Amino acid sequence: MMRALGYPRLISMENFHTPNFVLVSEVLLWLVKRYEPQTDIPPDVETEQDRVFFIKAVAQFMATKAHIKLNTKKLYQADGYAVKELLKVTSVLYGAMNTKGVERADVSEEDSSKFKFDLGSKIADLKAARQLASEITSKGASLYDLLGKEAELREARTESIARPLEINEAEKMMKVAIDCVLEQVQKTKDMLNNVALDEANLEAKIEKRKLELERSQKRLQTLQSVRPAFMDEYEKIEEQLQKQYSSYLEKFRNLTYMEQLLDDHRRTEQEMFEEAANMLRLMQNRLKEEEQQLLKSGNNDDSDIEIQEDEGSDSEVEDRQIMKQRTATETLLQGRAGARIVGTMQGGDTEEDEDSGDSEIDLDEDEEEDDMEDDSMEISPSKSSHRARKPEPLEESDNDF
Repeated sequence: MMRALGYPRLISMENFHTPNFVLVSEVLLWLVKRYEPQTDIPPDVETEQDRVFFIKAVAQFMATKAHIKLNTKKLYQADGYAVKELLKVTSVLYGAMNTKGVERADVSEEDSSKFKFDLGSKIADLKAARQLASEITSKGASLYDLLGKEAELREARTESIARPLEINEAEKMMKVAIDCVLEQVQKTKDMLNNVALDEANLEAKIEKRKLELERSQKRLQTLQSVRPAFMDEYEKIEEQLQKQYSSYLEKFRNLTYMEQLLDDHRRTEQEMFEEAANMLRLMQNRLKEEEQQLLKSGNNDDSDIEIQEDEGSDSEVEDRQIMKQRTATETLLQGRAGARIVGTMQGGDTEEDEDSGDSEIDLDEDEEEDDMEDDSMEISPSKSSHRARKPEPLEESDNDF
């Protein structure tokens, strides 16, 4: 490993059969420089104190920088056990060289700066390593403090060992220790007795609770077996309530159905009334049109009659045609006004003409009545149908509208 790392001289195990502190210090200093070239560790190992300081400095550096724990006692021995401690450092450097693929010494600094570490998958290991490093640092500092007090403690330890043992003091100490043990035994016995008492109390409480449970169960059984006095009345009232509820449901359904029928009937009446109103409106419009047509035709006929009277034509055939037209007009007006009007539309006639006209109307009255009825039926069929379709007045019209 040292050859692979580039150590300038050859090393074998034969060099460490006897303690060789100079070689150990040289190897340690080279490894420290190899790990961190800027490290400043004094290489003086001539005196015992210098050797101790050198070993402490190397061990502290490896613990803080490389997190490698070295046994200072074995390193100070500088024999085969020291080789095992040196292997800890050399194996770390050798493994780093193999895993990272270190190239030759002529690799430029730019290539080395481009080397990247992938620590994304080892974050947990990194945290654990940091924690261990902090613990090692604290323990190393405490160890260093204890080693610094070793000189004083060594003197106190040698004095205690060199001091002769006094039997009386030893006997007193043994008696004190025996008394302490007896007190602890007595306390333990008291605790056991208390445990027994507590156990007896708990058993008594358990038995008491069991008896109470049995009494409660018996009471529950008796209450379940006895029928209450008001139970019969309760069942009767419950049956009546069920019947009342069923009758209430039936009445409620009937009431709902009747309300629905009433709404349908009112809706139908409303539609019929609207339809009748529309029919009346249509009939009125039609009658107005027919009346206007008849009035226009009547005016034309009146003008013809006046011309014939001026000419002096008083023939019976023309009179009958005129009377038929007049009776048709009268029947139409009679159907609208409800009164029958008979008369002539001629003005300025003598009394003889009027008497002759009346006599002719009286003679032909029987024949013309039939014609008038036929004409009136032909002229106003819509009026009869209108009278037939006219709805009868309702008694409760205020409620409907």
